[in-house]
Amino acid sequence: MTIDLYYVNLSAPCRSVMLTAKALGLELNLLEVNLFTNEQNKLDMIKINPQHCIPTLNDNGFVLSESRAICCYLVEQYGKDDSLYPKEPKKRALVNQKLNFDMGTLYQRFIDYYCTVMWMGEEPNPARFARFEEGFEIFNKMLEGKTWAAGDHLTIADIDLITTVSSAEAFGFDLKKYPNVLKWFENCKKTISGYNELNHAGCMAYKTYWDKAYSKYK
Repeated sequence: MTIDLYYVNLSAPCRSVMLTAKALGLELNLLEVNLFTNEQNKLDMIKINPQHCIPTLNDNGFVLSESRAICCYLVEQYGKDDSLYPKEPKKRALVNQKLNFDMGTLYQRFIDYYCTVMWMGEEPNPARFARFEEGFEIFNKMLEGKTWAAGDHLTIADIDLITTVSSAEAFGFDLKKYPNVLKWFENCKKTISGYNELNHAGCMAYKTYWDKAYSKYK
């Protein structure tokens, strides 16, 4: 049985999938896609996934894109239990809420500010940065009195959010202004299996592109 993952380690969503697989004890066949040579737009990739985006999972012919959907699928298909993605409706709803919060608010605002500078050559936009800070203020309030993002133990919500937060932290975003986020962040780093080799290494690689793009505006 081979589970292929088309990925790049710079990508926070790709790192979320890899961390989820690690938590499940799954071995992925990692197929790196060179975005800088437009490998994602080649015909073979488009045949696999019409969105030709990463991450894309191919589980013995079952093809799935969108990182959060992939994480949910992996837990439901291969998890020994439902601890990472609870089946009980209210507990699952809290996980889904945080996954959607990351997708539509925190990670989206990360893209709006950082990625437009790195990949589109735009100047840093203070209004977009303020919106990103607001996202962290919201997350900080969500974590008030809590150890984990959703429920009383680690879930894929934490695994998803940690890749966004750690990417921002690597780029120099000050987490000390958000004490609940900082406490959660430090706990996740110690708890999530494979954090250093699968996530932190990708963050550091990503940082080199941010530093280069941002240096002209310092």
